[in-house]
Amino acid sequence: MGKIAFIFPGQGAQHVGMGREIISNYIESKKVFDQANDLLDFDLYDLCNTENTKINDTAYTQVALLSVSIATLKVIEDMGVKADYLAGLSLGEYSALVASGLLSFDEAIDIVRKRGQYMQEAALETDGGMAAIIGSSQAAILEVFNQVDGYLTIANYNSSKQIVIAGEKAALDKSYPLFEAAKIKVIPLNVSGAFHSDLMAGAAEKLRPRLESVIFSEYKTPYLSNVTGKVVTDISQIKNLLITQVKSPVLWENNVLEMIDLGVDTFIEIGPGNTLAGLIKKIDRKKKVISVNSIDGLEELKTFMEDK
Repeated sequence: MGKIAFIFPGQGAQHVGMGREIISNYIESKKVFDQANDLLDFDLYDLCNTENTKINDTAYTQVALLSVSIATLKVIEDMGVKADYLAGLSLGEYSALVASGLLSFDEAIDIVRKRGQYMQEAALETDGGMAAIIGSSQAAILEVFNQVDGYLTIANYNSSKQIVIAGEKAALDKSYPLFEAAKIKVIPLNVSGAFHSDLMAGAAEKLRPRLESVIFSEYKTPYLSNVTGKVVTDISQIKNLLITQVKSPVLWENNVLEMIDLGVDTFIEIGPGNTLAGLIKKIDRKKKVISVNSIDGLEELKTFMEDK
């Protein structure tokens, strides 16, 4: 029998109304959300359910996504569904840490709130941005980088068909016509900074003392690091990996391929949106992916588990 992975989305999956259906219909899910709300210095329900601009502000987005993902996870766990492996895209790695038992939800809320604030501060200080490159090779992207003055780097290896770049806004603006001239599709992203690049080094250093104070528990389920693309086997390495992750490329495609090599044939995306489902289909369309972001998603998962 094939193995199951729980995967958790990162920034960009957020939207007004996220999690509302599940949280309002499942008491165990609402308890998780209430717990998060009590720990925060703003109203999480208000942020997630009313039209506002803060939901896309990194300082708020990250902790809201974590809360919705873990509130959804609680319902899935109560259904008796268990994962063999866990992974998350960027911020989603913190949801994976909570799901693994390595990190308590309370502690994750505090760390992620600070992470979002520090990354937002770094974004304001460095004037960076990001763009998605569709259907191009790493070599072709680096060729464009070589023609541009200024800092550019690869920030996310999402799939062989999607690579995200980051850098100084001025350098990004110079790169767009060059990509177009090379017939490479480029989509500027609506983000506030150059995440997963050296422009986030300040945020990583601010986060260091908070992460160094954490005492991780033993894990119940193994999880994969975005920095290495591999299963983390040495708990003592997690702090450094999470600090490095803020300013290093996300090796998401490596994470997925590693899980497939380990026998995973079913991926359950837990939290808002279905971005990860789309990426997995680009990596290996034969694998089963269920996105659980609504009651329909929970019903699909329930039916799948009954038939398994």
